[in-house]
Amino acid sequence: MSKLATGPAAILAGAIAACGFQPLALWPLTLLGIAILIELVACAPSWKRAFFIGWCFGLGHFTLGNNWIATAFTYQAAMPAWLGMIAVFLLSLYLALFPALAAAGSWLVLKLDRDKAGAKGASGAFAVLGLAFAGSWIVAEWLRAWLFTGFAWNPLGVALLGGFDTRGLALITPWTGTYGLSGVLVLLAALPGLLVRLALGGRGVLRWAWVLPVLAVYAPLTMLMTRPDPWAARAEGAIRFTLIQPDIRQEFIEDPRNFENNFDTMARLSLPRRPGEKRVVFWPESGLGDYIRDGYPSYLYRIYTYAGDPVLARRRIGRVIGPYGLLLTGAVDLVIKDDEEVAARNSVSAIDGHGNLIASYSKAHLVPYGEYLALRWLLEPLGATRLVPGALDFWPGPGPRTIDFGDWGKAGIQICYEIIFSGQIVDPRVRPDYIFNPSTDGWFGRWGPPQHLAQARLRAIEEGLPIMRSTTTGVSAVIDADGLVRAYVPWHQAGRIDGLIPPAHEATPFARWGNRLPLALAAVLLAIAVSGIALRRRGG
Repeated sequence: MSKLATGPAAILAGAIAACGFQPLALWPLTLLGIAILIELVACAPSWKRAFFIGWCFGLGHFTLGNNWIATAFTYQAAMPAWLGMIAVFLLSLYLALFPALAAAGSWLVLKLDRDKAGAKGASGAFAVLGLAFAGSWIVAEWLRAWLFTGFAWNPLGVALLGGFDTRGLALITPWTGTYGLSGVLVLLAALPGLLVRLALGGRGVLRWAWVLPVLAVYAPLTMLMTRPDPWAARAEGAIRFTLIQPDIRQEFIEDPRNFENNFDTMARLSLPRRPGEKRVVFWPESGLGDYIRDGYPSYLYRIYTYAGDPVLARRRIGRVIGPYGLLLTGAVDLVIKDDEEVAARNSVSAIDGHGNLIASYSKAHLVPYGEYLALRWLLEPLGATRLVPGALDFWPGPGPRTIDFGDWGKAGIQICYEIIFSGQIVDPRVRPDYIFNPSTDGWFGRWGPPQHLAQARLRAIEEGLPIMRSTTTGVSAVIDADGLVRAYVPWHQAGRIDGLIPPAHEATPFARWGNRLPLALAAVLLAIAVSGIALRRRGG
C-alpha cells in the first residue's frame, strides 16, 4: 500500500477506534480500528513509515474522541467559537505523536526478526509485532499522561469498561492499571490477524480452525461487556450523604448577577429531610460563588459575597445543611499580596453546620489554557486567553491529600480533570474512605461528560475506592469501589441523590504499586517479543 493510501486508511482506523468511547460506546469498533492499525504497521517498509501510520491514526483518533473541546470555545467571548475545532485539530497533531511512537517502537522490535517470511506473512513475526505493539502502547499512554503536564484523556482501555452496571474487561484493572488494560485491548485486537495467518498456513479444514479460538475469546468478552457484574458486592457503608446536581448551565454559572439564584437552587436541593441528620453534602465545582475566606480586600466581598461578609455567608451555608452536616463544595480562593489579587486557586472548601471553614483542598493538576495560559508572554499579545473567565491564572495545589473529617469519614479530593490521571489521585500516606470528584462539565457538550464519568469509574476500580461525583449539569453519580454506578442524575437535569457512601475495598495491587504494574507488564510483553525472535532464529 502506498504512503498516500496508508495515511487516509490510518486516519479512518483512528476515527473508528474512537467510536468505542462514550457516548457511542461501540467497543468492537475500537478493536477493529486497532486491528487495522496493526495490519498497516505490519506492512510498513520502514520505521519512518510506521511512525507516519501511527501519527495518522492518532490524528483521526484524537480529533473525533476530543471533539467536545471545541464546545468550550462557545462559552467565552474573548476568542471566536470557530477556533474550537482548530484547537482540537492542533492538539491532535501533538497527541498523535504517542500512537506514532508505539507504532515505530513495535516496528523496530520486529526489525530484529530476520525470518524469511517477514512481517507480512509469518504468524510468528505477526505475534512478535502484536506483543511489541501492546507493550509499546502501554509505555506511550503512560508518557502521554506525564509529558508537558500530561493529557491522559481517553486511554484506550476505557472502551472495555462496559455500561453503568458492568465492568467489562476492566475488572482486571486492579492488577493491570488502566494503561495495562489498554495493552490487553491491543493484544485482543491483534489476535484475529494472528489466527488468520495461522489458518492461511494450514490446509483443508485447518484453514478455518482459527474461528474457534476467536470465538473462545470474544464470546466471553461480549458477555462481560453486556451483563450485570456477578462479582460486585452491593454493601452499604456508614456515612450518610446528599449529592446534588443543580443543572446550572455554563452561560450562567460565572456571572455574579446569577450567584444568588444559583445558591438558592443548590440550597433547595440540599435541605435535610430529617431533623438532626448527620451527613456529608456534596456540591459541584463552581458550586459556590461567594468568597468565604477571611482576609480579602473589602471591595471583593461587596461584589462577590453574600451580605458583603464572609462570616455571614458561611453561616448561611451552615443553616442550609443543618447543624450536624458537613458541606464539601467547589469554590475559588484568591492569593492576595499587598492587598491585591495575584492568582486564584480552584478549591474545595469544607464547611460545617455552624458555618466554620474547617479544611480546604486546592486543585493540583490544572488544565493548560483552561485555568492558566501557558507561554502567556508569547500568546497573550497574539490575542489568546484562558477558557475560564478572568484575568488571573490559577496556581496549583500540593497534590493528592486525605482529609480526616471524623464521623464524616476520610475524604480524598480530586477536582474535575484531576480524576483522569491514573495512579495520581490518592495520597499514598493515608488511604481515604472515598474520593470526592466535583466537576463543571457544562463546557463540554454531549461527548465530554460521559467520557469523564467513564474515566472516574476506572479510577474507582484501580484504587478500590468509591467516588462521589457532583457536577453542575451532569453526569453526577455515586460510583462504588467496583466501578459500578449505584445512582446518577442524568445530563441536564436537576436532582439529588441520598444514601450511604459505598464502602471501600482493601488496597488493591494497583493502589499499592501504582503504574509500576502496567510498566512491568509492558516490559514483560516486550521481553516475550524479543525472546520469541531469539527462539525463531535458533529454530530457523
